[in-house]
Amino acid sequence: MITTPELALLALAGYRATQLAVHDSITDPLRDRIEAAHEARPESRVLTALVMLISCVYCMGWWIAGALLATYLLATGQWAGTPLLVHGIEWLAVAGGAVFFNRLDDTLKDLT
Repeated sequence: MITTPELALLALAGYRATQLAVHDSITDPLRDRIEAAHEARPESRVLTALVMLISCVYCMGWWIAGALLATYLLATGQWAGTPLLVHGIEWLAVAGGAVFFNRLDDTLKDLT
């Protein structure tokens, strides 16, 4: 089971990675290519789902949080010996923390 500092670090990493994937200009070319492919083939369910995923902070954040958590748990040797249910709860906690930081960021932008 991860500790509170690990949870906070993973949540911050998830927040930043989500911002990178959904909003940052460095990933604009990739998002533009996916959106252009979707415009060319709007009937494609896969492209529709992909466009929805890359434009949704919550959707993308969920999967990024899971990938970060799994990578961290495997790299630190914490995956084995812990029930899968605990890892599922950790995933919810990391994703929830990342969403909290996204909402905080949005709120602070609105105040300025």
